[in-house]
Amino acid sequence: MSIFSFFTQEIAIDLGTANTIIIHNDKVVVDEPSIVAIDRISGRIIAVGKQAMLMHGKTHENIKTIRPLRDGVIADFHAAEHMIRGMIKMINPGRKLFSPSLRMVICIPSGITEVEKRAVRDSAEHAGAKEVYLIHEPMAAAIGIGIDVEEPMGNMIIDIGGGTSEIAVIALGGIVCDKSIRIAGDEFTWSIEEYMRRQHNILIGERTAERIKIEVGAAMAEIENPPADYPVHGRDLMTGIPKEIYVSYVEIAHALDKSISKIEEAILNALEMTPPELSADIYRTGIYLAGGGSLLRGLDKRISLKTKLPVHVAEDPLRAVARGTGIALKNIDKFPFLIK
Repeated sequence: MSIFSFFTQEIAIDLGTANTIIIHNDKVVVDEPSIVAIDRISGRIIAVGKQAMLMHGKTHENIKTIRPLRDGVIADFHAAEHMIRGMIKMINPGRKLFSPSLRMVICIPSGITEVEKRAVRDSAEHAGAKEVYLIHEPMAAAIGIGIDVEEPMGNMIIDIGGGTSEIAVIALGGIVCDKSIRIAGDEFTWSIEEYMRRQHNILIGERTAERIKIEVGAAMAEIENPPADYPVHGRDLMTGIPKEIYVSYVEIAHALDKSISKIEEAILNALEMTPPELSADIYRTGIYLAGGGSLLRGLDKRISLKTKLPVHVAEDPLRAVARGTGIALKNIDKFPFLIK
């Protein structure tokens, strides 16, 4: 180990609205929900990640849980800084003697503003980073999938995360055209909460809606290997008493239909903006899906039917962006598209 690597810790961060993943030494060392719990009176951070998530929706008046990111960007600077700092401490919990200098590569949505970009950089620097590089999420996803982003070949990447859906056409180490919409996993979760309230007169929390999305979430009414109906517990809006109902994947496909239609519309817009030579490449290679949203049953088939193009879901799509960010970390000097 060189003196430089001993005193400098290099980490890649997929700073997501729903989850944050940290890669160090080519390994995923942190994979935690993007949430913190704060003492309202003292302002002290009580918990970060999974521990804070266990408190979410169950806190009393002295404790509040905060999701520092909304729609893929930092919404609470103070909470984001403490969350990043807390998660970095999880990498080497036993290290007490000194804090190494940090060099970070962090991924950001492609539709981010300069102000939002600055907020990410500032949060990282306040959390102890000496060097910060940024990479756009679709580029990180493409690298994580295994695409050679620097070759003169057009590839379309769709990364459906928690806060945003990033649609981009990549060639020659750059994003040729892109579309970033703030409809993704969190919007799916909210749509499920709303559907349960309207259709079943039952009030459920965010965590329950998330569970429904995972267990019976679907993009189409006709899918292969449909899941069994899922038992849901919530509060009856008429009586105020807790009750149980069963929901089917067909109901959830109906609940998510409008949100998915908006993503399809954005995909078609991006395809319309694509130069003809790159369109020819995409016709041959198809579309690549990454992010947690790509795990929605039947989504790949639905997008394929809409675009009349083959659609491939990335291997381990939840970590594709993090993997790509980790590869970028090892190639800081080689990748000119990293933002310093």
